[in-house]
Parts: sequence; C-alpha cells; structure tokens
Amino acid sequence: MRTILLTIAALGFAVSPALAHECPLLQQQVLAAAEYRLDDAAFKAKTIAAEGDALHKAGKHDESVAKYDEAAKAMGITLTHRPK
Repeated sequence: MRTILLTIAALGFAVSPALAHECPLLQQQVLAAAEYRLDDAAFKAKTIAAEGDALHKAGKHDESVAKYDEAAKAMGITLTHRPK
C-alpha cells in the first residue's frame, strides 16, 4: 500500500509541470521588457499584463495568453511561448 501511494505521489510531481500554464512565463517576459522603459507603450503593456494576470488567477488561461500577446504587441516585442 505504501509503495502504491509513493508511486502515485511521484507521478503527480512528474506530471504537474507539464500541466502548468505558460501565463507566468509570459508575464515575466512582458514585465522584464517593460521594466526600465518609461514610454507610453511600456505603461500600456504593464496595464494589459495586469489584466492578463487577473485572467490567469481567474482560471481563464487562454484569455490570459491573449492579453500577454496584446501587451507584447503594444511594445513591439515577441514572446517565447511553450511548445504545445
């Protein structure tokens, strides 16, 4: 019984990164690109990224990814997405 529980726990830890969403990665990229910029595009991108974070926390991950893409477009950068 103990072996079965340990096996299930190990599988859970192995699979959980694959199930993680890319929203935090995209947010990090947007905020890193806008960190030292003081122009309107960076301000707009930070605002849109905050909306993306709210959507991520609400469980709306596809909409969140779209917001991060919109934020990146506002600054003229390209985000690196995880391969599907």
